[in-house]
Amino acid sequence: MAEVLLYHHIQGLTDGVRAFAHELRADGHVVHTPDLFEGRTFDSIEEGFAFASATGFDVIHARGAAAAKGHGTGLVYAGMSLGVVSAQRLAQTMPNARGALLLFSCVPVSEFGEAWPEGVPVQIHGKEGDEFFDEDLPAARELAESTDAAELFVYPGDQHLFADSSLDAYDAEASALLLERVRAFLAAV
Repeated sequence: MAEVLLYHHIQGLTDGVRAFAHELRADGHVVHTPDLFEGRTFDSIEEGFAFASATGFDVIHARGAAAAKGHGTGLVYAGMSLGVVSAQRLAQTMPNARGALLLFSCVPVSEFGEAWPEGVPVQIHGKEGDEFFDEDLPAARELAESTDAAELFVYPGDQHLFADSSLDAYDAEASALLLERVRAFLAAV
């Protein structure tokens, strides 16, 4: 079983993020869900973005790094949208990372190093018509092409946070497929 550090998206640690973590726990994985927004959740991406901007993205990402310090090595770092920055940074820079799950976003590998770390598997998931993921798709494709340890899954549709069951963007069919692929990934790391 894997130990996963799952970072939430721009709307906060919603019930849907908690439900996603619960699904992974039901498979026997240990899943930590740090709250980078200190208990706040938002009804829209725009409200969450306004909060994150006012708080400072550097502050939020520092909270993500601090949350990782309380855990040992050998973690799978997972992030949803905003949380991908923390997850990807840690997966690329922490020794003994077991893997990375990048949901709804991907940052260019060059942001955190010269290349994706050898032997660290990664999955990237997003929707082809999602305006936010579309911006990240070139970086996701570049990462996927740079290593045999990467898998890129692009789903039809335009919802951004489609695996969060508490939001209107939820897509049950795409979310079920994403969860199936994540389960297979975690079983293999």
